[in-house]
Amino acid sequence: MAAALHSGGAREVLSEVFRHPDFRPGQLPAVEAVLAGGDALVLLPTGSGKSLCYQIPALCLQRAGAGTTLVISPLIALMHDQVAALRAKGIRAAALHSHQGAAEQADAVRDFLRGALDLLYVSPERASKPSFRRLLARTKIALLAIDEAHCVSQWGH
Repeated sequence: MAAALHSGGAREVLSEVFRHPDFRPGQLPAVEAVLAGGDALVLLPTGSGKSLCYQIPALCLQRAGAGTTLVISPLIALMHDQVAALRAKGIRAAALHSHQGAAEQADAVRDFLRGALDLLYVSPERASKPSFRRLLARTKIALLAIDEAHCVSQWGH
């Protein structure tokens, strides 16, 4: 497990999965902090790769058997874009939000419970539901990331 949880493992994921030659300024310290078991608050300009700061640790942790990364995001359109981009790279990602049909939600929950997801994106409203918290207790969660936190005015309405 330790091999996947150091900057060498993170660089491997960055290169193999995301096809980037090196980290951008500000990314590596955040990735290293998370892989060391700490917290990271990432404030970087638009387009500087903030999402990689949790996506790379998510993949390293999943490879090490630590479980799925839960990403809380208040923007459904962003969730959709993130999941589509990750899936295009062969990453097992899904989302749970109110704009999905019952079948799509059931597929995501099934995959989540089977440990067949690297990342699961959920809205703050979903994350606050008691039924979702009970779901979390049934599987391994490697990491919790809050994406676009500046858009979260309150947890639920």
